[in-house]
Amino acid sequence: MTTPDAERPLSPLPEAGYVYRTSWPVMTGDIDDQLHLRLDGVGRYIQEVGAENLVDAGEAENHPHWIVNRTVIDVIEPIEWPNDISFSRWCSALSSRWCTMRVQLVGSDGGRIETEGFWIAINKDTLTPSRVSDTLTEKFASTTTEHRLKWRPWLRDLTDATAESPFALRRTDIDIFQHVTNAVYWHAVHEVMADHPDIATAPYRAVVEYRKPIRYGEQVVIRSARDGDSVHIALTVDDAVRAAALLRKL
Repeated sequence: MTTPDAERPLSPLPEAGYVYRTSWPVMTGDIDDQLHLRLDGVGRYIQEVGAENLVDAGEAENHPHWIVNRTVIDVIEPIEWPNDISFSRWCSALSSRWCTMRVQLVGSDGGRIETEGFWIAINKDTLTPSRVSDTLTEKFASTTTEHRLKWRPWLRDLTDATAESPFALRRTDIDIFQHVTNAVYWHAVHEVMADHPDIATAPYRAVVEYRKPIRYGEQVVIRSARDGDSVHIALTVDDAVRAAALLRKL
């Protein structure tokens, strides 16, 4: 139910080029019962780092809206509270309308998490992909030689689930596009992680691929099936897969 891409290592931090760096403390609202930074917290943090990155690059006004097609989170070593996190963000591949952006999280008192997101620049009026400016392309191209990035899924939709449970939505889960926010998908992944603690123990990889937006009021069901050291997950509405996810040991 995966492609070989789902097992490939993420690209290393480049020695040169445009790498945006920032830092802030682990927030108490983003930790689990072991004081570890949760995946939904990671999802929010990398989105905020991305917003800061665009301001730093002078491109926030040109490109205020992006959607993510896939997020990969590799928990190499958990980041615990209290801790200050240093973030490094750079482009690992790009095309004229989208890019993959790596974000590395390193705790001042230990812990490391590696992430990659497939981001698409969006025209807010048409909700269609928008061409990235030449100035931003030049900055992002300085850390990668892959300039013809194409979208290809890493995950196949789950067809034979062995477990399922309803997943309630709240009005606060909705973003500017009237879709469920990225962090909410990670809340659903955490529900499955609780049933597979041996897999969800570092080092492990978690992936979410977004198929079609989920809207408030829709009845969401989490379906999952374990296969050795992997768990395959689907968030479904009326049996249609809206997002696919994967948990696997590294």
